[in-house]
Amino acid sequence: MAKEIERKFLVTNDSYRHMATSSSHIEQGYLSRDPEATVRVRVRDDRAFLTVKGRNHGMVRDEWEYPIPVGDARIMLRRCARGSILQKRRYLVPFEGFTWEVDEFGGDHAGLVVAEVELPSADTVAPLPPFVGEEVTGDDVTSISFNITEFVPLLNMYTDEMHQFRITVTDKKGNKKGMTLKFQA
Repeated sequence: MAKEIERKFLVTNDSYRHMATSSSHIEQGYLSRDPEATVRVRVRDDRAFLTVKGRNHGMVRDEWEYPIPVGDARIMLRRCARGSILQKRRYLVPFEGFTWEVDEFGGDHAGLVVAEVELPSADTVAPLPPFVGEEVTGDDVTSISFNITEFVPLLNMYTDEMHQFRITVTDKKGNKKGMTLKFQA
């Protein structure tokens, strides 16, 4: 068993593109989104992986990752993944002795850009590159995961018009973030 120790940040500008030494296309889907045991299938260019991650404890969590055949991964993504398949371009950016991974999301999450850095220990301090903004690591951010399609049949009983939900999340520091979800049933 390995430990994943990482910090995540929102990205404020695109200077990482000029600093990157490589990039790759990633497709990934989740077989389980249970916080106790997240199971992910990922295809990264011409390689594929099955990854199991335990619950976050701040920036640290258990992680197991295994290579699998790309054909099997693509079938799992089509037949077994819960929710939408994530599409992203990952840039590898060396900065002061650390390699930062910057993900530009596409599809349903187009416009989201997140940077993360893996650390050798939880007390390691990594210098922050110029494109890094607000930290969104572990305990300070709450993530919500649900399948809206489970509610659509109920909504269709009443109307087939546009539906709107407002979600507000409060982190442990009392900061509130909101988003509005709109969809046609």
